[in-house]
Amino acid sequence: MLNFRPPESPDSPATVTAEKAISFISKGWREVKDSTKADIRLMKARANSFKNLASSFDREFENFLRASCSVPVPVTSSFHGSDSGGVLNKWSPSARLWIDLKEIKQAIVSEVEFNEREGFRVFKSSSSFEVFEGIKKSEFLMKVKSSLKSICKEPDNSKDIPPLDMPELLAYLVRQSGPFLDQLGVKKDVSDKIIQSLCTKRKNQLQLTPIYAGESFNPENDTTIDDLDSRIASVLHSTGHHYETGVTHHEVTNEKRHVAIVTTASLPWMTGTAVNPLFRAAYLAKSRKQSVTLLVPWLTRKDQELVYPNNITFTSPEEQEVYIRSWLEERVGFKTDFKISFYPGKFQKERRSIIPAGDTSKFISSKEADIAILEEPEHLNWYHHGNRWTNKFNHVVGIVHTNYLEYIKREKNGALQAFFVKHINNLVTRAYCDKVLRLSAATQDLPKSVICNVHGVNPKFLKIGEKTAAERENGGQSFSKGAYFLGKMVWAKGYRELIDLLAKQKDNLDNAFKIDVYGNGEDANEVQSTAKKLNLNVNFMKGIDHADDSLHSYKVFINPSVSDVLCTATAEALAMGKFVVCADHPSNDFFRSFPNCLTYNSPQDFVEKVNLAMDSEPHPLTPDQRFNLSWEAATQRFMESSELDKILTETSRLTRKSNSVPSLIDGTLAFAHYCFTGNEFLRLCTGAVPGTRDYNKQHSSDLHLLPPHVENPIYGW
Repeated sequence: MLNFRPPESPDSPATVTAEKAISFISKGWREVKDSTKADIRLMKARANSFKNLASSFDREFENFLRASCSVPVPVTSSFHGSDSGGVLNKWSPSARLWIDLKEIKQAIVSEVEFNEREGFRVFKSSSSFEVFEGIKKSEFLMKVKSSLKSICKEPDNSKDIPPLDMPELLAYLVRQSGPFLDQLGVKKDVSDKIIQSLCTKRKNQLQLTPIYAGESFNPENDTTIDDLDSRIASVLHSTGHHYETGVTHHEVTNEKRHVAIVTTASLPWMTGTAVNPLFRAAYLAKSRKQSVTLLVPWLTRKDQELVYPNNITFTSPEEQEVYIRSWLEERVGFKTDFKISFYPGKFQKERRSIIPAGDTSKFISSKEADIAILEEPEHLNWYHHGNRWTNKFNHVVGIVHTNYLEYIKREKNGALQAFFVKHINNLVTRAYCDKVLRLSAATQDLPKSVICNVHGVNPKFLKIGEKTAAERENGGQSFSKGAYFLGKMVWAKGYRELIDLLAKQKDNLDNAFKIDVYGNGEDANEVQSTAKKLNLNVNFMKGIDHADDSLHSYKVFINPSVSDVLCTATAEALAMGKFVVCADHPSNDFFRSFPNCLTYNSPQDFVEKVNLAMDSEPHPLTPDQRFNLSWEAATQRFMESSELDKILTETSRLTRKSNSVPSLIDGTLAFAHYCFTGNEFLRLCTGAVPGTRDYNKQHSSDLHLLPPHVENPIYGW
């Protein structure tokens, strides 16, 4: 028989390697085992020595107390000094001093009386034993003993609380790993379901035998998370561990609390992140309960020419501040009382956005670093390289303005880019915010977030609406024009949807229907040429202010955009008493309660709603509806949803403690992000503007800052 298997050599390389590996592992295991045994023997020896020492000390001390005879105690002479040398020379090196304890005893047991009129008690003792017994029973020693017992005593009912079982440990692990699981794409509701399933067995047991002392489980209430936290706290307390909450109170202060609002744009750029934070600062400061600072970006002259309309530029921050205050006070109708500061920014043409240059948090002094409101927290922190906001400020609130994922998906390789941006947004908002407010459900679901519209409309639009309603009551014709659309002329701002709807439903719409479009933007030529090619009945106009008199007489505002988070123009049109035809989209959820808001969910429904609006008259706004659109109502909603109404009324400031697992994870994410953004190569790879890690010389000159090489020196190592 042929054997194709090669003969095995006992000295083959594979065999030798395996033997060496096994020998190495065995040797290592023996060394570990021997070392462990040696350590255990050493610990036992030390424990016995401490025990013997304690016993010896007790015996010696007891003998000393009970001694009643004279005991000579030899004391070796060891004096060394120039002055005593002559006397000591007469003594031999073994000379000894003898102390008679009988004299000490007589001194101790002698009766000593003090005058009671002088506030002293009379002590009488017949023996040293009674003296020391009295000392043992003194009030001071009794207090010391009671204090030590209170520190070391076993907690109450500790024996009644059983230890955690395996399902509870796993549930708590999932609970504390929430931030990490969220970064992996595991949503919070999935984690909660896992926790609930793990705790089901324990909950069934609780129905029969309550675990928590004095508590019982109610299956009708879904309090799995709270029950788990209470269970962990009770077990920790039973072990003597003092559980610390996440914050601690500092000294009471009568000073005003300080609110810093940081945003990513500034007037005269008429964008939402420039206008809405400005109104927020004005109405927060109006109450005078807290001082407010608005921190806006400062652009160099070159960037101003690219961003600001109508060739408006400023030579100094003071000049721009005058412009901002004048514009604001003209619209709110009262004198504003808040501080405006500037931080260095740089305009990025590709993204049409302003990126902070350097550490933005440095431009709020440590004395004023109390509460921070980050308008667009993800935008502010994409490339943030500096202090962690939650370390410098006592409470940080982020407000999400923009649906960046929707814009990014429209670009080349949009799906891949959106995937990375989604997780980066999760990371920075988790690491730098305590609370996140989303204006609508159109944004991504961010950590620590709630949905609440905290924006209002310019008071000027409410006045226009009141004027229009008064004219209608007097029999006048308020709306002499039909439909219009207003917005920045870029495809992503609703123009793609508008052109598609008009093209598909051209035959179904009334032949007399036409729409006027107002706007300027990068895609203006392409949008207009596309509409002309499709022979659409659209009249294009230059962009103007929505409060312009020429727009008051339009009856229907059409907004098909699905990329907005909360369209300001829609709110303004409703405030002016117009019909609004908009898509059935989460960004329009807030407006559904208004009778003049007509939403559509299909192209055919769009036609029906447009025809209905053109053939009907808008309903006049009620006082409650007008109030809900105002900045006063928006400020109230903001204070409640951000929990600032509670924080600002506290008499003591809160300082966080980062001893919980989620806080440690958030800190780790912040540190990783700090390291990443500190590398210029990695910044450029992810699309950062070159040179934005630190501000440049022009910024230092305009804002009177230290030169860049002084503020951020470069060393040789």
